[in-house]
Amino acid sequence: MRIAVVGATGMVGEVMLKVLAERNFPVTELIPVASERSVGKEIEYNGKKYKVVGIQTAVDMKADIALFSAGGDTSLEWAPKFAAAGTTVIDNSSAWRMDPTKKLIVPEINATELTAADKIIANPNCSTIQMVLVLAPLHRKYNIKRVIVSTYQSITGTGVKAVQQLENEYAGVQGEMAYKYPIHRNAIPQCDSFEENGYTKEEMKLVRETKKILSDNTIAVTATAVRVPIVGGHSEAVNVEFSNDFDVNEVRNILHHTDGVVVQDNNDTYTYPMPMYAQGKDDVFVGRIRRDESQENTLNMWIVADNLRKGAATNTIQIAEYLIAAKLV
Repeated sequence: MRIAVVGATGMVGEVMLKVLAERNFPVTELIPVASERSVGKEIEYNGKKYKVVGIQTAVDMKADIALFSAGGDTSLEWAPKFAAAGTTVIDNSSAWRMDPTKKLIVPEINATELTAADKIIANPNCSTIQMVLVLAPLHRKYNIKRVIVSTYQSITGTGVKAVQQLENEYAGVQGEMAYKYPIHRNAIPQCDSFEENGYTKEEMKLVRETKKILSDNTIAVTATAVRVPIVGGHSEAVNVEFSNDFDVNEVRNILHHTDGVVVQDNNDTYTYPMPMYAQGKDDVFVGRIRRDESQENTLNMWIVADNLRKGAATNTIQIAEYLIAAKLV
């Protein structure tokens, strides 16, 4: 497999390279791609050094798969060019997610929708992936009517600039600001820019992408997304109303047998998911599973995942693994 990583020097791109190596992905030739200012630099992968190339050069090299993590504008311009050259693109930006002609894939849920004709495949938003992985088996069993989600999102979702801002604030150093406000000892109720309806783009991604991935536009979703001074991963408080009643122990059992989900739910031992335990792991962790006593057929859960791994790099690579296993590339 000739694999191009577009955005190889960025935060998610670096994690992609790490995950490719960890999972023994069958890379016969690695093509690291970055902006012009990084062309010619060397990166290390699996003990070998590779020179970063420009994006047109990468198109001309006709990789089998291109893993994109270089922003929406880059994806909109260049993904079709890679596809036209015969390369299958798996894109980590928001550029193609809601395009009705493109598949939005979480492999454990809907990878079987993919065909060899899908040359541009969208990877969902990080906060959506961890939520729908937990919701999907419960939707099949009890039928979800409504989801209320409040997120507590890691600064790594913003990128290197945000991590530097937090480190500067810890050290009492004035520096470049990724956010309009300090993030140290703070919570900022804005992830991404605002839309006309008063919700942020991040909140509306949770709404729109959940319906598309679960193939059900009848599910009502509302979201509040908050940035917090955490590095390890995103956390979500999720309230789910079902059409049918449920048994809490049965819910735990269903989730216990769901691929990619780890149940951490024991009040007696104070066992519940936290970003400090999720960091560097590929699973989605769920706990604090309890009935909402204020409303019928309604459940509360706490869901945590490393947003750079399952929320981005790992999910992208799992899609690639499926394409290879299903002989679609």
